[in-house]
Amino acid sequence: MSTYDADVIIAGAGMAGATLALALNSAGVKTILIDPQVFEIQTAPEFDGRASAIAWSTFRQWMEIGVGEALVPHAQRIEQILVTDDPTPGAAAGPGMGLFLRFDAAEISDASGGEPLGYMIENRHARAALAQAVTAAGIEVLAPARVVCVNVEGPAAVVTLEDGRTLRAPLAVGAEGRNSTVRQAAGIGVIGWNYKQTGFVATVAMDEAHDGVAHEYFLPSGPFAILPLTGKRASLVWTESPARAVALKAARIEVVEAHLSRRFGAFLGEVHLAGPRFTYPLSLQMAERMYAPRMALLGDAAHAVHPIAGQGLNLGLKDVAALAQVLVEALRLGEDIGSEAVLERYVAWRRFDNVSLAAATDVFVRLFSNDHPLLRVARGIGMAAVGKIGPARRFFMEEAGGAVGDLPRLLRGQPL
Repeated sequence: MSTYDADVIIAGAGMAGATLALALNSAGVKTILIDPQVFEIQTAPEFDGRASAIAWSTFRQWMEIGVGEALVPHAQRIEQILVTDDPTPGAAAGPGMGLFLRFDAAEISDASGGEPLGYMIENRHARAALAQAVTAAGIEVLAPARVVCVNVEGPAAVVTLEDGRTLRAPLAVGAEGRNSTVRQAAGIGVIGWNYKQTGFVATVAMDEAHDGVAHEYFLPSGPFAILPLTGKRASLVWTESPARAVALKAARIEVVEAHLSRRFGAFLGEVHLAGPRFTYPLSLQMAERMYAPRMALLGDAAHAVHPIAGQGLNLGLKDVAALAQVLVEALRLGEDIGSEAVLERYVAWRRFDNVSLAAATDVFVRLFSNDHPLLRVARGIGMAAVGKIGPARRFFMEEAGGAVGDLPRLLRGQPL
């Protein structure tokens, strides 16, 4: 018999990894979290300036594992999403000269139970709530600590840390992002490409209330999104060339605010920066496989997509829900949770959703991040069809909310 330090060792204590630890812990599964950064660093305002659109199904998961209540004060309901390819400032506030599309939560209120299209939550608040819940649950966290190698020795994954310590478990999970050590140790390659775009991200304060409306402009340089946050604030995601994004980050505040005013228009009043500025290079990266013997991948370690549809984190949290359910059910049946048979069930559950969403975002980027006349015609036809066909419009909203397909129990708000 092998001696294990835990049932599951999770490399990466970010939002996906911490959620998995809490989900498994809720069913009595012992985990160890390992991360190079302590929680105090991860929750600092300068660590991660992004905000995420959280589908209502994934927010249910957080509620079920004891995280959601702490996030309610920081969660802004998205009641409408207004989309346009009209570059006129403020065009998304109402139909302008370009294409225009409106998604309204009220249209699917019967199917969603009154849920919004999603919730905008600043990543720092999500990280803080997860850290608090992990600590309260007594889950073992090794940080700062770095995984340098994972080997398979019979029925165990042996995880070696940078300081020489080794840990053993039936399964090691890579949840540590695009440069996953677990993925590399498993010999799993990646495919993908750079979009030659950089996301400039900042929080802004406005004079006027946003009323829970998200605005997205499809411009030749890439999407420009105004995403509502609590109060009269918004998360700004401005896609530009790498050089222009770096210049925006380094420019004087008054220069950036002048650019913002021209891009925003006046429909939300004066706009001012309300925090640090960040830049993130944008690319697509997909792991060739999501598991190897005694190793599984989730989140950005398995798939990192363009933020054009706001689904990147949701994909990772859906991975969590599926993997947690598969592992808990396997343990209850007395199965080896690191076996190929068990891990294949997890991958079969998630493969189609991950690949189809990655392909869709890639098509959206190529279709909308340009000003080619033929592509403008093509996207015009597509947007007009979605705008006029109610079932198509409702399908997109329900898909974004995570309500389509065979949902794991946590995404339905049910315990494991």
